[in-house]
Amino acid sequence: MSADGASGGVTIRRATPDDLDTIVALRIALLREYGNHPIYGRLRHDAERRARPMFAAQLDSDSEAMFLAEENHAPIGMIRCVESASSPLLVPDRYCYVSSAYVRPEYRRRGVLTQLLRRARAWCEDRGLTEMRLHNVGTRQASVAAWDALGFEVVEQVRVLRLPEAETVTGLSDAADASHPLHP
Repeated sequence: MSADGASGGVTIRRATPDDLDTIVALRIALLREYGNHPIYGRLRHDAERRARPMFAAQLDSDSEAMFLAEENHAPIGMIRCVESASSPLLVPDRYCYVSSAYVRPEYRRRGVLTQLLRRARAWCEDRGLTEMRLHNVGTRQASVAAWDALGFEVVEQVRVLRLPEAETVTGLSDAADASHPLHP
């Protein structure tokens, strides 16, 4: 791989504010692939409009970076890295949170994610970060297999409890099971 991240016709480069339209398109495409997911399937109708200022700020942030994979100057994938503070009780003090890892379906299984992750690891090394963390959808076998193959291990789960709009944790209904840990 050359210094610009080129390998097999694919180039990896850091995204800039000029790439905002591309970043919005790729990240929204990622979310749309999960239409049946209990969290990501609840995409707002105006998600693209809401995404623009948030993603613009992320592109301009000193504590994060987005990298684009391109083939013949056309975007085919991306990855986002955020330098995050850990709990003051745990080591390491800081780690890289990886999000929005996405490769267009027609370019998958060609090593593009591996190349994006290689560039993300270099970003981590430049910042003295010694750990990378991410969330992935556990019901997608291809996603699970890809992250396993890239060396990531499962260390926790994300769980969701949907509350009726009128019910809050401090106002559980009287019918709540008294053995429930949140029951008074």
